[in-house]
Amino acid sequence: MERIADLAALVQRHVPRTGMVATAIGRLSLFRADEPTAPVPAVYDASLCLIAQGTKEVSLRDQKLVYDAAHHLLVSVDLPLVGHVTQASPDAPYLCCKIDIDQAALAELILVEGEKAPMTGVAPMAIHASDADLIDAACRLVRLLDRPETIDALAPLIEREILYRLLAGPQGPALRAMAVSDSHLGQVSRAIATIRRGFDRQLRVADIAAEAGMSASSLHEHFKAVTRMTPLEYQKQLRLQEARRLMLSQGASAGSAGFAVGYDSQSQFSREYARLFGAPPRRDIQRLQMSGSILTPV
Repeated sequence: MERIADLAALVQRHVPRTGMVATAIGRLSLFRADEPTAPVPAVYDASLCLIAQGTKEVSLRDQKLVYDAAHHLLVSVDLPLVGHVTQASPDAPYLCCKIDIDQAALAELILVEGEKAPMTGVAPMAIHASDADLIDAACRLVRLLDRPETIDALAPLIEREILYRLLAGPQGPALRAMAVSDSHLGQVSRAIATIRRGFDRQLRVADIAAEAGMSASSLHEHFKAVTRMTPLEYQKQLRLQEARRLMLSQGASAGSAGFAVGYDSQSQFSREYARLFGAPPRRDIQRLQMSGSILTPV
């Protein structure tokens, strides 16, 4: 695994202390943690999460997955996951690069490849072994940060190579399903996009279903199969996570944060917030500030 050591060195050089860096390559983010983290609920975008060092656990309701430097996580639709770093230290920090999926490039590659195996029974998130070619491509992508003038020309080519290697592997069916509009995964992905655009407004399931090209009953069935929750439960998680971000990063009060994300009742907001995060808003934010926790899905 010589290449994974190279990737770890690159990530560590660009993220010298605990935190997340949004890089000059739009779809690439880098993350470092110098100690294990508390479980953090967050929405993971459709992406490849490639660990260079350390170990992390992610869960979707009752499903738990653990991955490390020998494996990567592929999320094929935007999912509300709970993640926490389980292995990290100042001498051997957790190091990860996250590459968001370029839907247009993915669709183009699938057209070039032509017909493949049926896209049945695909998982919306899965752990796979990381091979040398995938790690090498990730190294070359991160290394572009050292030469910013090359990013516009070369980053799209390397990202396309990474997508190609994912399509050629066991995760290929899930990527194809997310790109095909009439697949259940593609329909659920459109429903999720609708909810995310209007998470702070009152949404009707019938309207979400229409946007996804499904009946309300079919939406409920397939949405829950993918996300382990109903569309309205998904919306509630988005609201509460955004309220938490507003309080932590912008100093908003619990009342103003709850109102900003669509809650009319302060008591309902506090009750649902405590149910998700384990403490009422003020106490949770104080705990996060004292611990220096980072609210990041990477």
